[in-house]
Amino acid sequence: MSQEVVSSSQAPALSIPCTDSAGPHAERLEKLFPAEPASITREDGLVLYRDMVLGRRFEDKCAEMYYRGKMFGFVHLYNGQEAVSTGVIKAMRLQHDWFCSTYRDHVHALSCGVPAREVMSELFGKATGCSKGRGGSMHLFSREHHLLGGYAFIGEGIPVALGSAFTSRYKREALGDAGSDSVTAAFFGDGTCNIGQFFECLNMASLWKLPILFVVENNKWAIGMDHNRATSDPEIWRKAEAFGMPGEEVDGMDVLAVRAAAQRAIERARAGEGPTLLECLTYRFRGHSLADPDELRSSAEKEFWAKRDPIKALASRLVEHHLATAADLEALDREVDEEVNDCVEFALAAPEPDGEELTKYIWAED
Repeated sequence: MSQEVVSSSQAPALSIPCTDSAGPHAERLEKLFPAEPASITREDGLVLYRDMVLGRRFEDKCAEMYYRGKMFGFVHLYNGQEAVSTGVIKAMRLQHDWFCSTYRDHVHALSCGVPAREVMSELFGKATGCSKGRGGSMHLFSREHHLLGGYAFIGEGIPVALGSAFTSRYKREALGDAGSDSVTAAFFGDGTCNIGQFFECLNMASLWKLPILFVVENNKWAIGMDHNRATSDPEIWRKAEAFGMPGEEVDGMDVLAVRAAAQRAIERARAGEGPTLLECLTYRFRGHSLADPDELRSSAEKEFWAKRDPIKALASRLVEHHLATAADLEALDREVDEEVNDCVEFALAAPEPDGEELTKYIWAED
């Protein structure tokens, strides 16, 4: 099979009819194109595809387990946004760079390399979970995989990510550690961009030229509030200019476009040139949480975005450019299904946390 390289610029020009049902998001998408296309090999393409499929199939299984009464509490799924997690995280150095998530954190954890068994166990509240059964859906954490946590309250993770980026620069410049060049990615939604922590952290990151990516997953809806009704300037990436940092908007349904933008931002950050605000225009295919009947969004809007499914788009591109065959992708689909089924069986059989360890991990231990 040919090892041809494919980039997002080689795909047909994006042509999206702007209808009232699609809204201003669609108008913005029409104008987007990567300044520098992301080029991938066959190996890269299959890694990206598998990661996105794992995220989608894992979340679908979460929905099944939730409705079967095996999973409790609030569960926020990521379906539709996979190109953002995969595009950013797989462009970074795993177990070297750092990542900070939100309450919609399952797929970020998987992209970081946290085993599916550990993520599913955590959602079941089991001792084998990545947070030892103490965090649940919104509080995934893994020091080993440099995942700094999921956070239930919006914006909580941004200052944590800022501290991580500060540590990287401090170790290099104050302590003389030449190998300290890690970059931190902070993920958050459009609704978070109207609160103080967002602006305060952008200011500090720019002032100190910290190696951080502020990744806005603009899925158009903050719970039930349309983004365009909630902010004076709906183009979030433009807010970077006020802090003297680069800002970029990208098609968050195109994993290669996201990857290209992330690579540019990572290169700047690692070179000591400071932060980037990256706004990814995306869409969640399910309601805000599994408890949300999702009655506020129109059927026409959902159908519009469903046609831009990021997994189907990448699959078509890989086949079109001879980087994979349909059989290759089907084999990966089966492999992922086996992994997801295995993680559920593992989590169901895993032990509950020991009640005598209720206060463990709350305080530092000798």
